[in-house]
Amino acid sequence: MGLGKALLDFFFPPKCAFCGALLQEGEDGICAACRRDLPKAGEEKLKFDFIPFAAAPFYYEGPVRQALLGYKFQGAPARGRVFGRLVAEELLRRERTDFDVVTWVPLSARRERRRGYDQARILAESVGERLGLRVERMLKKVRHAPPQSRLRTKEARRANISGCFAVSDPDRTAGKRILLIDDIVTTGATVSECARMLMLAGAESVSAAAVACHRDK
Repeated sequence: MGLGKALLDFFFPPKCAFCGALLQEGEDGICAACRRDLPKAGEEKLKFDFIPFAAAPFYYEGPVRQALLGYKFQGAPARGRVFGRLVAEELLRRERTDFDVVTWVPLSARRERRRGYDQARILAESVGERLGLRVERMLKKVRHAPPQSRLRTKEARRANISGCFAVSDPDRTAGKRILLIDDIVTTGATVSECARMLMLAGAESVSAAAVACHRDK
């Protein structure tokens, strides 16, 4: 351990990204208790329109929900590196690393300015680093829409998100097997709309991964 990291760990000891407990030596962003007790999605099979394969390591409840809300809305971007590694671990566990490129569901420019970071981009960069895959911005949000979390039905979410995304460069999308990253998937309306646009631009396939999904999906 370098002197700089030792000093940082002394004054700012690393804590679990989920429960906030001080980490023990060898624990990488998540404590042993959370690794054991968090609500795991297990073999939950997620399938959405235009996306034949999707996965998430956790259900969006309890400490997972609280940690993700803190990540998005309470200025805790460092948690994204931990969450991204856990997503990558889930993909490795399922032996699904057959992708050409990793991308993410982008925020609108307005929301990113207000938040100060794009939480899905941080996740994607962490996933790409762990899997040894190139990470590239392939989508842009061209229409600001109300948050999907305010809408209860799949139909309302699909209508709300329709026309929000465009492909940044179709020539770089054609023929690619794309892994699309988001923080949470519920009805799948957002990732499906992103996948639809990527497929229209010539992608060979689009798979999706997130930190958490809803248990009733």
